[in-house]
Amino acid sequence: MIVVTGATGNIGRPLTRALAEAGQQVTAVSRHAAAFPDGVRHVVADLAEPAGLEPALAGAKALFLLLSGDLHAVGADPADIVRTAAASGVRKVVLLSTLGVATRPFGTTRIAMRALEDAVRESGADWSILRPGGFASNALWWAESVRTQRVVAAPFGDTGVPVVDPVDIGEVAAACLLDDRHTGEVYELTGPAVITPRGQTAAIAGALGSPVRFHELTRAEAKAGMTRSMPAELADDTLDILGSPSPAELRVSPDVERVLGRAPRSFADWAAENVAAFR
Repeated sequence: MIVVTGATGNIGRPLTRALAEAGQQVTAVSRHAAAFPDGVRHVVADLAEPAGLEPALAGAKALFLLLSGDLHAVGADPADIVRTAAASGVRKVVLLSTLGVATRPFGTTRIAMRALEDAVRESGADWSILRPGGFASNALWWAESVRTQRVVAAPFGDTGVPVVDPVDIGEVAAACLLDDRHTGEVYELTGPAVITPRGQTAAIAGALGSPVRFHELTRAEAKAGMTRSMPAELADDTLDILGSPSPAELRVSPDVERVLGRAPRSFADWAAENVAAFR
């Protein structure tokens, strides 16, 4: 049995599907009821209360650990989840971390994530750690404005990073859960090329087959919008990366291709696959 946390998200859904298609017994964990492929067991649980995970972990051999936003908050101790998993007999943990642990290690959230990486390494279980950069799916922030106004509003229009398709992250996670060759590996996951917000806008327009206008926001305007759904510190961290990525954040990693044997999907691929969200 493999337990997948965050199973209703952009990574958890394709991961759950890939594991089920590989013939694995899967327990999908989420906070709310949801539909999953036939044969997938679903458990409603809150990761903020690790004891509530015990029924999901019973008999599990492996765990994919993806933290929800509140588990990044000050005072949270997601290492409790790792300890609960180890006590339940889980023999392998694949952790979704972040590239920022390596590129910007001194922020509060990255220090906490580094501590969680250490807890996974010290758990006694086999482990793999995934460090993705920016997600292609963050473009869904623009879906409503594209649908209603055919416009993308974003800061730093001509500064890009190599965003990664969450489906690629899910497939790499599946490989790590199923193949012991990936034990003890830390993979940095990016897309195949740097792409700017202006370039993403063009890719969305191409998928739609109709023009989409790009409107450049100031940093202050972007932060005001972002802080409606995330802490101000996280908004500033994100804007720092988007506005002035470091050489390490601009680097295209070979790790998706190393694991999957194919190049990562491009942003244009992601836009074509998700075009319905923008119609």
